[in-house]
Amino acid sequence: QVPLVESGGGLVQAGGSLRLSCAASGRTFSTYAMGWFRQAPGKERECVAAIDRSGSATYYTGSVKGRFTISRDNAKNTVYLQMNSLKPEDTAVYFCAAYSGPYYLINNYNYWGQGTQVTVSS
Repeated sequence: QVPLVESGGGLVQAGGSLRLSCAASGRTFSTYAMGWFRQAPGKERECVAAIDRSGSATYYTGSVKGRFTISRDNAKNTVYLQMNSLKPEDTAVYFCAAYSGPYYLINNYNYWGQGTQVTVSS
């Protein structure tokens, strides 16, 4: 088990920024790849970004490249998602997730936080 708790969501105007944080419990955080996923009403959940155990390799879905940055601090057991130039279509519940295998196997993430709402107004 990898308990995960997200924070940092909220309401922001288009063009604004938010930083999401996800804090993990336990001593094994650095052994997990971490990802940020989102799900909008009526849409399937999608992987927004993922990062490997060391923080040296990342993945982004096309619609957020150049706007979002995923990072992690293994000393603080925390993964971040910096979101800039937000658009109304970024509105969704954002979840962080963990996986003990390769970060790029985005369908395999199996430990999930409870989610945090991000709403971008036009």
